[in-house]
Amino acid sequence: MTPAPAPSSALVLAGPTASGKTAAALAIAQRWPIEIISVDSALVYRGMDIGTAKPTHQEQALVPHHLIDIVDPTSSYSTAAFVKDAQVLIADIEQRGRKALLVGGTMLYVKALLNGIDDMPPANTDIRLALDTQANALGWPAMHQRLSLIDPLTAQRLAPNDSQRVQRALEVFEISGKPISQWHTNPQAGSGLNIPLLSLEPDDRAWLHQRIGQRFDAMLEQGFETEMMALYERGDLTPDLPSMRCVGYRQAWTLLDQLGHLGGPAKAMWIERASAATRQLGKRQLTWLRGMTQRHVLAADSPNVGQALLQAVATHWGDAA
Repeated sequence: MTPAPAPSSALVLAGPTASGKTAAALAIAQRWPIEIISVDSALVYRGMDIGTAKPTHQEQALVPHHLIDIVDPTSSYSTAAFVKDAQVLIADIEQRGRKALLVGGTMLYVKALLNGIDDMPPANTDIRLALDTQANALGWPAMHQRLSLIDPLTAQRLAPNDSQRVQRALEVFEISGKPISQWHTNPQAGSGLNIPLLSLEPDDRAWLHQRIGQRFDAMLEQGFETEMMALYERGDLTPDLPSMRCVGYRQAWTLLDQLGHLGGPAKAMWIERASAATRQLGKRQLTWLRGMTQRHVLAADSPNVGQALLQAVATHWGDAA
C-alpha cells in the first residue's frame, strides 16, 4: 500500500473565475504571515496583466506572490512544471517560518498538486502535426466530436474549441490506444500533497455571471484593448500558443484576424464572445471542484463569506498571530 503523503501547513484556495479569490487571499494575508503561490495558468505570462485579472502591483506589494510573470507569451508552462515549482516554493516558504497559500482556478494544477501527476505518454510531434492538419480541414468542433466517440468523459468537460486540450486527448489515444480519462485515474503513486482545499463556490450561478460581466467591463476600462493590440502586433505570437488561447485573448485574436480591429461592432462581439467563454470556463471549473470531495466549500455569494473564510483558515492554522 502506498503511504499517504505527509501533511503540509499549506492551504489551497480555489474557485471559479470571478469568485473573489484575490480579495479573499489578501484578507487572509492581513491575519496570517503568508506568501501566495499562484495556481493560474494565465498569470505566468508576462505582458498579460489586464485580461488575466492579474493581481495589481499594489496588491502584490502587500504580500509576496510567486509563479506570476515567469514566462514570455511565446513559451509554454506545463502542469508538471507547476507541481515541481509549487513543491519547492512550499518548502522554502515553510522554512522561512511563513505559510503558503496557493490561490487560483486552474483546476488541472490543483488536481495534480493534490492527487499527483498522471504518468501519460510524452508529446509526439508527428501525431500533433497530423491532428493540426485534420483540424485545419475539419475544424476543432469536429475533432471534439471525434473525441466524444472515443472518450466521452473527457469530451464532456472540454469546450469544442479548446484546441490545446482536445488535441492532447486525441494524441494520447493515438499513442496509447487508451482514453486520457483512464490515464487520469492512475496518478503516480505518492506524488500528491496532503493540503486542505478551501473552495469559493456561489450558490447562485447568476451571481457569478453578473460578476463576470462586471469584471470584463472593468478590464476594458483599464485598457484591455490596448494590451491585446500590443500582443497582436508583436509579430512573434500566434493564436495556437497556450498564452493566446486564454479566455478573452483568444476571442479578440479571432476578431482581429477577421476584422483587423476591436472597435465599434467588433468590441460588442468581443464582449459577448469573451463573456460567454468565461461563463463556460466557470462552469467547467465548478465541475472539476465538485469532483474533489475533500474540499471545504464556502458560499462565495454569501454576505458572511469573509467571516466563514477566516474561520475555516483558523481551523487549519490556528488563531492569527
